[in-house]
Amino acid sequence: MTTKRQQIPRPYAGGTWTASRFRSFVISQLRRGKWPPKYAAIARAYVGMGTNPKTGRRCKLHKCENCGGVFAKGDMRADHRVPVVDPAVGFVDWNTWIDRCFVEEKFYDVICVDCHKVKTAEERAIAIERRRREKAICGTF
Repeated sequence: MTTKRQQIPRPYAGGTWTASRFRSFVISQLRRGKWPPKYAAIARAYVGMGTNPKTGRRCKLHKCENCGGVFAKGDMRADHRVPVVDPAVGFVDWNTWIDRCFVEEKFYDVICVDCHKVKTAEERAIAIERRRREKAICGTF
């Protein structure tokens, strides 16, 4: 028994990209930019020179604002206090996305990679549940 796949409109990139793929592309390009307040936030967490716990080499150490641990600069993330895309609501519009993505230094939390993974997983779970509810309401599977 075969089923017909729903045809998804592909209006971008010569008929090869869906609207979702196009949005992902634009977001990845915007996030590539070196936004100075983001790096100023990471610099704010600097505590001094020390030894990288992973490599044993000398490095700049930064303090996680969440767990209080001290980590090499490469193990730190500038995390938006207000999510760029609210997991409970989803993508709203480009103006909202840009306003939330490019914030000033004081609107970033500087956290370690492990704390960032936990926060991201929590937000992802909320978004997955929201999408599941939306599909149930629309009657799509």
